[in-house]
Amino acid sequence: MNFSDKNIFSYYDQYFLNTYNRFHIIFVKGEGKYLYDINGKRYLDFFCGLSVSNLGHCNKKLLTVLKRQSNKLWHISNFYYHTAQIELAKLLIKKTFPARVFFSNSGAEANECAIKLVRKYGNSIGKYEIITFKNSFHGRTIATVTATGQQKFQTGFEPLLEGFKYAEFNNITSVKKLISNRTVAIMLEPIQGEGGVIPAEKKFLEQLRDLCNQKKLILIFDEVQTGYGRTGELFAYQYYKVKPDIITMAKSVANGLPLGITLVDEKYASVFNFGDHGSTFGGNILSCTVATEVLKLIDTKLLKNVKIVGEYFLSRLVSLKKKYKFIKDVRGVGLMVGMELTFPCREVVQKCLQKGILINVTQDKVLRFLPPLIITTSDVDFVVSVLDEIFKEY
Repeated sequence: MNFSDKNIFSYYDQYFLNTYNRFHIIFVKGEGKYLYDINGKRYLDFFCGLSVSNLGHCNKKLLTVLKRQSNKLWHISNFYYHTAQIELAKLLIKKTFPARVFFSNSGAEANECAIKLVRKYGNSIGKYEIITFKNSFHGRTIATVTATGQQKFQTGFEPLLEGFKYAEFNNITSVKKLISNRTVAIMLEPIQGEGGVIPAEKKFLEQLRDLCNQKKLILIFDEVQTGYGRTGELFAYQYYKVKPDIITMAKSVANGLPLGITLVDEKYASVFNFGDHGSTFGGNILSCTVATEVLKLIDTKLLKNVKIVGEYFLSRLVSLKKKYKFIKDVRGVGLMVGMELTFPCREVVQKCLQKGILINVTQDKVLRFLPPLIITTSDVDFVVSVLDEIFKEY
């Protein structure tokens, strides 16, 4: 079929459920840190599919392993064995801690697995409550949207799942007040992403770890957005030096192919039995093959780049904050950065798009930057100069 911009937009209105407030732009090609639209215009991608294409679009090394495997085998049932799953699990555990993994397809599914596992663990002793945090985001299934501490994602889907309580982020006293004899786990994002790029305080995570040890609770880190190099370490728990019992991950693990992973400390490895959980496509051979290569490519040199460019980016945004009074805050870790304004800023995102830059807005007033890990200080300078030009209009 031959498409024009106009009929593509109308086809979306005709054929799709109305779940996304899309920008009117059609991308047809990606290469490294750039995307190209249907008219050939190039865009610097400072969003990378919501922290998915961390190694850039159509990475050549990833393409090589994908093509090689695609000529052999795409999918088998999890009733059988395949070496691609072993290679990924073995390398991931080597880079984290002694654990067992479950493969799924998305962050919501990875979190769903964690929720089911801790409930199964607490079932025999009457514990099922999970403490999460206000302003958090954990997914769109009924269980994970209930775990999410934002009412706007829950409204209209009641009754929600029983057994979740919401504490104040970075407030250990509020957590302690919610613990009861039914509490089995505490679940949080080390840096709240959808909540506006809110980093946890190191002391707070240390206090949570101590509290979980004391109360014999399971500590779950949702690293769906913070994992795979985003903070300048492979995982945010390594940046904070606070080890959880379970890590959930997705988004960037296969650089654009669907794959979710739930990493469970070995001491909880026997909680699930045959048939307790499953996923038809979880651990897909193509995704696992690419994901193994992704882990190999996130090396010391790349992580160093994240730290250097991330610090530089924050400093340049802070300089803008000093210049414009409507910039309320600049915050972040590595290349997970937020700039909070005093007014709704979707229009700013649209103006950046017109000038060839992709960024995002969350919480209505927070500009969110999630560029690929391969960007340079020159890319930062370009983005900051464009923002400066746009801000002069306000």
